[in-house]
Amino acid sequence: MTHIPLSLYIHIPWCIRKCPYCDFNSHAAPSGLPEKEYVQALLTNLSNELPHIWGRKLESIFIGGGTPSLFSAESIDELLCGIRALLPFRPNIEVTLEANPGTFEQDKFRGFREAGINRLSVGIQSFNTQHLQALGRVHNRDEALRAADIARTAGFDNFNLDLMFGLPQQTQAQALQDLQQAIDLQPTHLSWYQLTLEPNTLFYKQPPPLPDDDLVAEMQFAGQQLLSNSCYTQYEVSAYARPNAECRHNRNYWEFGDYVAIGAGAHGKITNPANASITRYHNHRQPADYMQHAMHGTARSGEQILSAADLSFEFMLNALRLRDGFPSHLFTERTGLATDHLKAGLDQALRRGLLDVDGEHIHPTALGWQFLNEVMQLFLED
Repeated sequence: MTHIPLSLYIHIPWCIRKCPYCDFNSHAAPSGLPEKEYVQALLTNLSNELPHIWGRKLESIFIGGGTPSLFSAESIDELLCGIRALLPFRPNIEVTLEANPGTFEQDKFRGFREAGINRLSVGIQSFNTQHLQALGRVHNRDEALRAADIARTAGFDNFNLDLMFGLPQQTQAQALQDLQQAIDLQPTHLSWYQLTLEPNTLFYKQPPPLPDDDLVAEMQFAGQQLLSNSCYTQYEVSAYARPNAECRHNRNYWEFGDYVAIGAGAHGKITNPANASITRYHNHRQPADYMQHAMHGTARSGEQILSAADLSFEFMLNALRLRDGFPSHLFTERTGLATDHLKAGLDQALRRGLLDVDGEHIHPTALGWQFLNEVMQLFLED
């Protein structure tokens, strides 16, 4: 295998309160966050992962959650300083922190910037007061609008806004108003995606009144036109970027790169160059349980070495999310397998007009992009 990029994912699992649509590993924050104890657990966790990634440099870091911006700037600084002492960074490394508008404070975010965070991902979801309440968000419209200004004043010239459509009782006009408001704030990146009802969420157990499928499709088409006309290029299913502002960390996921993961419930993927095997693993989910295990060198709660069939499907599951597809040699570089492993699924997709091959480049057709889930299933072996 040739050089495989390495990223670091850090999970901070606490929120002010759990949103009814959220299926991430998040927990209501206690009155006193155990910041110091958790940072120490994270660094001990990373130290114990080092034998799996000796000699490799980090391309990107993503601090997700939960709501990582609940932590103090001092804790984030301590965390990043500890990581620098353990792992070398690539020049111009991308370091992202997820934040919610209700946690924005000018001095705090200037401290995040000084600590080494150079990209923010802000969970807006909507600018409509009614929809924010329906989603259980703790921020209001004014806080959402102010977040972008605070980010810029704090020194962030690269930030993403998260926005959803297909919200309870949302009209197409309201969806487009939300999107136009986000565009007016001039983020470098927009994540714009449909609300879905995920298992193990309150919305799944008690479904709210959502727009029908035809209306959601109309919202999506109109929104994509608006984004395109506003100079945002769609490069992934729900990711839109200004020139040179694609999220490098998430792109590494979609291109089947490696990522070491620390934190409660975090999932990682690491390639062993000695035998070309690829292992997926996950950590203990409950924060207190995770901290205890991490300090004893047993943060992982499960792991699996991927089979050839797993690798083929998982690679395509990720790479086909990219609007422009991928060069065929990337499959071999990232999985260690010959492209023959893709032949059966690729032949079917080509016959049905779902994928196209331009030279050595594989990408979805317009029809394939419309039915992407069906395309991915063609690479799932029985």
